[in-house]
Amino acid sequence: MKFFKIKLLFAVLAAFLLLDQPIMQSAQASDDFPPTKGDMRGFILLKQRELAPEVPFFDGKGNVRHIKDFKGQVILVNFWATWCAPCIKEMPDLDQLEADLGSDDFKVVAISQDLMGAKKAGPFLRDRLKLENLDLFVDKRTKLGRAFGVKGLPATFLIDREGLVVGYYTGPAHWASDDAKAMIDYVINE
Repeated sequence: MKFFKIKLLFAVLAAFLLLDQPIMQSAQASDDFPPTKGDMRGFILLKQRELAPEVPFFDGKGNVRHIKDFKGQVILVNFWATWCAPCIKEMPDLDQLEADLGSDDFKVVAISQDLMGAKKAGPFLRDRLKLENLDLFVDKRTKLGRAFGVKGLPATFLIDREGLVVGYYTGPAHWASDDAKAMIDYVINE
């Protein structure tokens, strides 16, 4: 039992030390990577960008969509669900981010993972959360989420104009913060 406690103490200490360091120091030190500081400190930058999966998902009207439909725009793909408390907490920030930065250059693509699809997620966004800026997208069979490697919700991926994944954030984040906007602006202006 004493050995287990010591091992646990070292694990906690190691986690604390890792949290006190920038996520990707080489990325932080270079002008070739977007800034990930403050509220975006937990954002994981990929050392080499990868093509986003091309698994179909649907818009709120039932039309088939693909990530490539947004080529030419920087997009923030957020996987969420109505039953996910951390997702619900961050949805107003995503809505505000879309209000502040949404344009021909940028879009928030919030994709519901609810099994009932648009029938459940649409009224939830509009009636319960009173969000006005986010378009509804659904992946009720979670095929796109699995293709992205999503293991828990919320999970958010920043994708550049070429359809390449810049990096990701697991868990809720302050997406309407100045730090998030600075990171996204960097990718928009590359």
